[in-house]
Amino acid sequence: MVSLVILLIVFILIAVRQVGRVRFQIWQVMLLGAIAMLATLQITPLDALKAIDPDVMLFLFGIFIVGRALEDSGYLASISSRLFSRTRSLDALVLTILLVMGILSAIMMNDTLAIIGTSVVLLLAKTTQTNYKVLLLALAFAVTTGSVMSPVGNPQNLLIATHGGIENPFLTFLRYLALPTIINLFAAWGVLRLLYRQDFRRGLTAVPLIPISDPKLARISKVSLGVLSGLIMLKILFVFVLPDIDFRLTYISLAAALPIIIFSPKRFSLIKTIDWHTLIFFAAMFIVMESAWNSGLFQSFLAETTIDITSSNVIYATSVLLSQLISNVPLVALYMPLLTEAGITVRELMMLAAGSTIAGNLTILGAASNVIIIQNAEKQSGCTLTFLEFFRAGLPLTIINVTIYWLFLTYV
Repeated sequence: MVSLVILLIVFILIAVRQVGRVRFQIWQVMLLGAIAMLATLQITPLDALKAIDPDVMLFLFGIFIVGRALEDSGYLASISSRLFSRTRSLDALVLTILLVMGILSAIMMNDTLAIIGTSVVLLLAKTTQTNYKVLLLALAFAVTTGSVMSPVGNPQNLLIATHGGIENPFLTFLRYLALPTIINLFAAWGVLRLLYRQDFRRGLTAVPLIPISDPKLARISKVSLGVLSGLIMLKILFVFVLPDIDFRLTYISLAAALPIIIFSPKRFSLIKTIDWHTLIFFAAMFIVMESAWNSGLFQSFLAETTIDITSSNVIYATSVLLSQLISNVPLVALYMPLLTEAGITVRELMMLAAGSTIAGNLTILGAASNVIIIQNAEKQSGCTLTFLEFFRAGLPLTIINVTIYWLFLTYV
């Protein structure tokens, strides 16, 4: 019970972000939660260390280095200015962010696009004199929604693809989820346009072309970006031809970071300035969630309930709701053994993929990519989105998203 009380306090502090004159950042709240779990003996120090997933930590570390180099070299700003230079309205700008970032997240994984994309949208907000909150929300909704339609779009989809016995995961995901995903990307534009209609009525300053500031680092960054893209394509190929090879995302991100670490004279300054706060957040989150799960109350609830947890509608509702509490990746990891033993269909697996992923549009804590975006925005420019600002847009959008995916997966 103590662990659940601490978990509840963590959620409340993340929601309000301020007690008296003290303002908390998300990573600070989660770190305090982890310390409280340890101090009240809800988890031992050894179990806390074991709870921290090294694959996730190393994946983020490698990607943060690549993202930092892309940003510091000016390559990211240069290519973004060329991509968005033809947009002449906020409608076009937001739609471009949603579609480009959404489709790319299905290929490069949503957390990767969250890391790289934050710098892009902050730059666009500054150069176009646009409300940064609109663009940060567009990015968050794009990378979450777009990742639904691919087995490598996010970690939970990868778990489903590799452990669900799906023969051709890429074609299966596209068949069931591509069309509703594209519809939901346009739905995100509609929700943002409605909530921020005053911003959409204003004119848009043209995006100026920005030159590369550090050509040498930009060349190395392009090599790293090429390694990242190439290895992702190789991983996709391995799913078809060599599915038994353990080709982890961690290896991909670290390999992509190697050219920067080896060849850039700025290697130490880049490592020093990566987003360590987000890494602390994730380490603390693993400890807090493991402590809450070890309490046994979640398991007792599942054991005592008379609800058929393998039915498609229950899978869908459970994945959307519980993803807010224990995060989507742990939820899928815990749910998959129950579902595979029950011999469920591919359509039900797609329900789990859609529900656990689209849950990220409801609250900040629904997806790791949301946390990455907000942490990066706060670190880079002091810009942020509060829990309620995100929820204000996320609630109506998630209702639309859940309805659209349910209709397609039930009747189409």
